[in-house]
Amino acid sequence: MTPISLDPLDLAALLCSRVCHDVISPVGAIVNGLEVLEDEKEQGMRDIALDLIKKSARAASARLQFCRLAFGAAGSAGASIDTGDAETVTRSLIVNEKISLEWLASRQLQPKNKVKLLLNLCLIAASTIPRGGKVTVDLVGQGDDAVLRVTSRGPNAKLQHGVADLLAGRPETGRVDAHSIQPYYAGLVARECGLEVNVLVESDGIALIAAAAAAVAAA
Repeated sequence: MTPISLDPLDLAALLCSRVCHDVISPVGAIVNGLEVLEDEKEQGMRDIALDLIKKSARAASARLQFCRLAFGAAGSAGASIDTGDAETVTRSLIVNEKISLEWLASRQLQPKNKVKLLLNLCLIAASTIPRGGKVTVDLVGQGDDAVLRVTSRGPNAKLQHGVADLLAGRPETGRVDAHSIQPYYAGLVARECGLEVNVLVESDGIALIAAAAAAVAAA
């Protein structure tokens, strides 16, 4: 089956909806904290509100910086991105009391779309371990031939239904909405790079491997 093609305006609108969904929660928390500071006189409550504002501001900043690299232009056409920057924004976004990040990829410049794909695979991997675990990121090889490998390990790690089809550009329903746009977009970026994403379900986790078709099995 040939991958479906979204109208450019629909693609832009759905990606905007995804970004807004990611940042609306911490921004809303900041607003709530400011309202408490404005109305509350008791110092203990004001301290709690200020702590909420600080944490929410950091979360909003982390999400926006990640989205800028994962979904945005992040430089002019043909630009390269330092994988060290990708590690920094990924660590700020997904590392918490439940998820740890093991970044094995060496620091190097890679084409921006390849780095965007890597970040999007990190999002998918993190979503497979809602109860916590570890995400491991690696680049197998060097330069343009590098294979992307992102794995997740954790209790009951599970890929959401339909994600593999979305990565292949062939959603089961034939439609893409704001909920499913991220894995569909990851597949779109992969094909733009001349890569395909293979999903491996392992005994204790999920492996996402992006490589040229001939190299996927070897990776």
